[in-house]
Amino acid sequence: MWFDMSPNLSSPWREFLNELDGVLTEPVELHCIGGFAIVAAYGLARSTNDLDYFSLVPCNRVHDLQGIAGEGSALARKHKVQVHHASVATVPESYEERLTEPFPGRFENLRLFVLDPYDIVLSKLSRNEERDRQDVEYLAKTQHLDHQVLRERYENELRPLLIGPVSRHDKTLEFWVEAYFGESPRSRL
Repeated sequence: MWFDMSPNLSSPWREFLNELDGVLTEPVELHCIGGFAIVAAYGLARSTNDLDYFSLVPCNRVHDLQGIAGEGSALARKHKVQVHHASVATVPESYEERLTEPFPGRFENLRLFVLDPYDIVLSKLSRNEERDRQDVEYLAKTQHLDHQVLRERYENELRPLLIGPVSRHDKTLEFWVEAYFGESPRSRL
């Protein structure tokens, strides 16, 4: 699938990530979610002070990365932004197959990957806060998302992984489809 990515690293992210890249001694790959992914890759005009990632390659470097660029680090204090390991995130099963690198070749050791818009939307389903709903609305409109693709991915790749009352997630998805995709809710998934 093709999406309208508008990769943009504005200040202070440009300086922060350039400096982080310069400190890294080996290649590091971050799978980014949340506001940073939407702002940096899909052009949402909003500020964010953290780069949420839920997967790091190599995975044994999470503690090191947090010490270098996480909350309270010298780099975070200097630039007033930080990386944040979102250790609990609910993403569709095959998300890795759809990752996109919005800034290929920009850094020497740092590689940032973002989820495709459907996977970002589904990653926000469990929390469903006001900002999440605004992000879903933005992605649905600017990326011309198809409610059928969203439902199929939910049913096949996310719903089986959910813990707790699945009916709550079903209802949230149907609310989002009606509110942001302009489709009538289905009676049941």
